[in-house]
Amino acid sequence: MTISIDLKDFAAIRAGYDVDPARSYSLNKTTYTEARWADVDRDAIFRKSWQWVCHIEKLCDPGSYVVVSVAEQPVAVLRDREGQLRAFYNVCKHRAHELLSGEGQVSRIMCPYHAWTYRLDGRLVRAPETEGLKDFDVNDVCLDAIQVEEFCGFVYVNLDPTAVPLAEQAGDLGDEIRHWAPDVGELTFAHRLTYNIKSNWKNVVDNFLECYHCPTAHKDFCTLVDMDTYKVTTHGIYSSHMAEAGKSSNAAYSVDGATVTDHAVWWLWPNTCIMRYPGRGNMIIMQIIPAGEDRTLETYDFFFETAEPNEAEQEAIKYIDDVLQAEDIALVESVQRGMNTPAFTQGRIVHDAGGSGKSEHAVHHFHGLVLDAYEKVIV
Repeated sequence: MTISIDLKDFAAIRAGYDVDPARSYSLNKTTYTEARWADVDRDAIFRKSWQWVCHIEKLCDPGSYVVVSVAEQPVAVLRDREGQLRAFYNVCKHRAHELLSGEGQVSRIMCPYHAWTYRLDGRLVRAPETEGLKDFDVNDVCLDAIQVEEFCGFVYVNLDPTAVPLAEQAGDLGDEIRHWAPDVGELTFAHRLTYNIKSNWKNVVDNFLECYHCPTAHKDFCTLVDMDTYKVTTHGIYSSHMAEAGKSSNAAYSVDGATVTDHAVWWLWPNTCIMRYPGRGNMIIMQIIPAGEDRTLETYDFFFETAEPNEAEQEAIKYIDDVLQAEDIALVESVQRGMNTPAFTQGRIVHDAGGSGKSEHAVHHFHGLVLDAYEKVIV
């Protein structure tokens, strides 16, 4: 059953929010600190939005598969024999055992519990010892399908069967990514960083969506990126964050010989961050995964021209891990602690009509999308 909220709860969360960011406050802290709102986020947001899975390289060949957890639901994504991308709940129709694990290659899907076996299109083909069952036909059984889509070199799924396709929802995002990262489909996985953060996932998103804090908290980053050129633009379900970068020596990491000399970053509702940093051809995917009202799991996946990072890329990974992420995690964990005191309820959105990186209008945009999602589950 989907978690719902009543009109009074919604009004309390929305209080202070204004469609004009120059007049608006942030969301009420309650949605960042109370467990029931984590349940609302799971059902109203994460089970109804497009969730990143992997680079398309993992699912190129027939029978290739990847297993993930999406909003606490087990999901298997695979390529069938005809080359079609498919996704299913990773659950056997016999006794609900998980069918696949990790990632790999299969010719058929066989449950490790009782050996019920499915084609790659989800249809059951074998169920041992069922010949004597009455009113049972293997042809009537099929795995439950989930929406799946390839978008700009990556694979996404959506648990909502009525969801509008991502390419349609995302508007011009695909064109923007292909413009700034035309090589995205040819990149290959090189490295993953993982983090367990003591903060609500929305605090992590809020922090990502503004660089108002950058001159204070990310001094090395501000030598890599030209803050005077930093521009943030909001669109339907995404925002873009662009700046000139990597054109000279800096305190973050070496950009000698860089072929990418711009900072091109996108945030895709609700929790996927797509980043193109100065250096060789690259793409970084940061996935922000709720793990409770005060806990967030985060992954950084690096995709480069080669599976082995070169020296500059190793330096960039080390900078992100040891410096940039350490700074950001300290910030959001401090904010979470502050929200758990009586001293804070909500704060003003800092807005620059020119859309600079030091404005918080993308945070305001995110909060509006959160409220839109909440409003749809009011009872």
